[in-house]
Amino acid sequence: MKKYDVVILTESRYVKPEIIDDYVQNVLTEDGLIYDELEKLGLKVTRKDWDDKHFNWEDAKLLLIRSTWNYFHRFKEFKKWIDNVNSKSILINTYDQVNWNFDKHYLKDLQQNNINIPASIFINKGSTTTLQDHMAKNNWNCIVIKPTISGAGRHTYKVDENNVLKVNQDFLELVKEEDFIIQEFQKNIVSKGEVAVVLINGEYTHAILKLAKKGDFRVQDDFGGTIQDYEPNQAMITFAQESIKNLSPTPVYARVDIIWDNNNKMAVSELELIEPELWFRNNPSAAVKIAKVLKEKVVI
Repeated sequence: MKKYDVVILTESRYVKPEIIDDYVQNVLTEDGLIYDELEKLGLKVTRKDWDDKHFNWEDAKLLLIRSTWNYFHRFKEFKKWIDNVNSKSILINTYDQVNWNFDKHYLKDLQQNNINIPASIFINKGSTTTLQDHMAKNNWNCIVIKPTISGAGRHTYKVDENNVLKVNQDFLELVKEEDFIIQEFQKNIVSKGEVAVVLINGEYTHAILKLAKKGDFRVQDDFGGTIQDYEPNQAMITFAQESIKNLSPTPVYARVDIIWDNNNKMAVSELELIEPELWFRNNPSAAVKIAKVLKEKVVI
């Protein structure tokens, strides 16, 4: 007999934080909204660090991946853990979807399914080709590089003629250890920002506009980015839904980050199926909806 219907997964620094700043409070609020809605439906819920060595993962029916925001810093450990718990409990989103979404090579799959993405090339670990050569070959004056397994701006650089020599030195060292993606810099990210469209069970719930601080291109709040509510038109909602239409089952949650590319067309910059911030605090009804979806999966 399982002790818990749902375990909300987080990381150690968010379990019992001694210092609660605005950033930590947002995590506690987001996880708390889901927790409360699940309990209202009569489900047995707890919240655990994914790396909790004392918890028996067989005690949980569903493992809801939420604020495990250190996974890309400890990827080998997290991957080993997720491979292990997959045989003990049901992962949300599914094990196959999480594994697919770990690596930004998934953008290639989206492109093959006629979903527009920013102009991109993928660089295999061990490559010795310089950034200058990649830029010249693709006729790109300005690029962004990042590891294919990454998050929160880890090893992310904007590169142009002014800093390419310096960044190339770092890049050639970093690419010895992991694959990279190189994308033509999308200038509209600075002027128009990036729209995060939230889908619960494939249905649109709400959207957030993320804006970089002046002089930066990274929209994450780690780098001073700001957010505001956003009302997408139907074309954008449909575009977001099209990006997950080939996934089966439909993801319980998905965040589709959309920008306007250098041709002023909508493009998926990221499809987040693992642990994205979903801004339930901006739209608590989305937490109600995800709780109902999980209730159905517990019953099944």
